[in-house]
Amino acid sequence: MRERIKEELKIIEETYDVKICLAVESGSRAWGFPSTDSDYDVRFLYVPRKEWYWAMEEHRDVIERPIDDVLDISGWELRKALRLFNKSNPSIMEWLSSDIIYAESFSLAKKLRELKDRAFYPAALMYHYLNMARRNESRHLRGEQVRIKKYFYVLRPLLACEWIERYRTVPPMDFHELLKDLVEEGPLLTEIHELLKRKMDGEEMDVENRLAHVHPFIDKELVRFDELVKSYNQPKDNLMQELNELLQSTLDEVWT
Repeated sequence: MRERIKEELKIIEETYDVKICLAVESGSRAWGFPSTDSDYDVRFLYVPRKEWYWAMEEHRDVIERPIDDVLDISGWELRKALRLFNKSNPSIMEWLSSDIIYAESFSLAKKLRELKDRAFYPAALMYHYLNMARRNESRHLRGEQVRIKKYFYVLRPLLACEWIERYRTVPPMDFHELLKDLVEEGPLLTEIHELLKRKMDGEEMDVENRLAHVHPFIDKELVRFDELVKSYNQPKDNLMQELNELLQSTLDEVWT
């Protein structure tokens, strides 16, 4: 599959006349809990030719390939990515943190990782993860029975909020790392480990009765973070000048 992804990336470069600087896994495989039939969610950053930036007409700044049952692959253009990075966009922050890297060329990703702590804005990321947890809880966890995979759509963003609260850094993508650092030994951790095992064994679509310790934890944390995030109002570094320079230097590096 890795070879197929690399081949797909080459086809994208040739078809769209771009260079891909970073391509990573962004889904359940990067989160550390793929099931036996999980697909591959590949995200990439790409650089068009310099002429793309000089043209009068607007160009689309996203490349999306047709999705099949196994592979979902899409990417962002460089300037779009840098603008979102400056806003502490959670998606690009996660891509830069992914441990599963399919391609990395030139110096762009390295330089963005070096700037990541300064681009990190706790309020933006906590609002993102809290809204994700709240939305999935209301859609999927209100009944007496719940599909196993849906628990992780709430637990992972809530633990990401707790990481931001505790460390004021970008949360790791790996759910196991969040779990190990943030959840103490006890009934809650036991229930979550059992859910993890069943999901990774291919039971993710099975239903589970409401869990005695997971549900109270979720309810309590949703309320707590809803109040906590309102106090996050510290100023954020403005990296626009440095990102302007990075845009220019990357174009020169890639296309010279």
